[in-house]
Amino acid sequence: MGEDVLSQSEIDKLLSALSTGAVSAEEVRADEALKKVKTYDFKRPDKFSKDQIRTLYMLHENFARLLNTYLSTNLRTLVNVEVASVEQLTYQEFVQSLSNPSVIGVLAVPPLKGNVIMEINTSISFAIIDRVFGGKGENTIKPRVLTEIEEAVMRRTLGKAMEHFQEAWSNVVHMKPTLEAIESNPAFTQIVPPSDMVVIITLKITVGDVEGFMNVCIPYLVLEPIMSKLTTTFWVAASVAKEDHPEQVEILQKKIAKTRISLIVELGSIHISIREFLTLGFGDVLQLDTKVKDELKCIIGQRPKFYCRPGTYGKRAAVQITRIAPEGDEDTDE
Repeated sequence: MGEDVLSQSEIDKLLSALSTGAVSAEEVRADEALKKVKTYDFKRPDKFSKDQIRTLYMLHENFARLLNTYLSTNLRTLVNVEVASVEQLTYQEFVQSLSNPSVIGVLAVPPLKGNVIMEINTSISFAIIDRVFGGKGENTIKPRVLTEIEEAVMRRTLGKAMEHFQEAWSNVVHMKPTLEAIESNPAFTQIVPPSDMVVIITLKITVGDVEGFMNVCIPYLVLEPIMSKLTTTFWVAASVAKEDHPEQVEILQKKIAKTRISLIVELGSIHISIREFLTLGFGDVLQLDTKVKDELKCIIGQRPKFYCRPGTYGKRAAVQITRIAPEGDEDTDE
């Protein structure tokens, strides 16, 4: 940026001087070695180190994976989310780079002070809206401000994105993001002074054949209290500690214990042809392959787990577990 560009005539003169011996290559190398001055713009000071930028990249790679899973499941189409870049700019440069209109979510992230911006291009926004409304996920709408119904859809999408954003940052800080407002004009989202430094995480999102970007803008003032934690060493150590924490295992066990599952008792089976099936009528009797004294299979999901016998409990039909099915035993599960 701050270096002079030589014209073709100056390049020719330099080459001729080297060929005639007026200037030696050693002198040029010596001059280059003496030039250790680095251009620094005091209007745009670098607030984030390379290690911190790398940590932010890793954090949001996890966020991209979580968001990818949610969008793929919710939209039921091919979705790809990946981190395109992480860079630091002034807030004014970020605002000027946004298109108008756009879908801009202003987030509060307590206990951190200040706001964070999540901006989704209209191309991706309308592809998501079209898919939610039963379309193919195409972007055939010209950029415009969202209607109230469309804004409700994007508000829900941003809400889920905030949950995954919170989970991705959980190793560094336990924040509770909330959506304060949705704006369409970037000029109305002045969360910090124009000259303040911010870090911009750009995610490339592909929904079907539509490509677009999602930008996460985090001001330096928001991250300043936790800057010491934005290191690769701390992030990796926190991830390992969280995985090995016994409290997390206990929470998972409690959640699994409360999970509802379906239990099916199979009375028996019979094989018939399609012709026989089509001729079945009221009063016909099918003879199953089980006898009265045989044990019945209790199926959990798609696998037999127990054997049981039929009976009654009060006035209701019931079964009594007799034994564990060997093929469904935990010792034989892979």
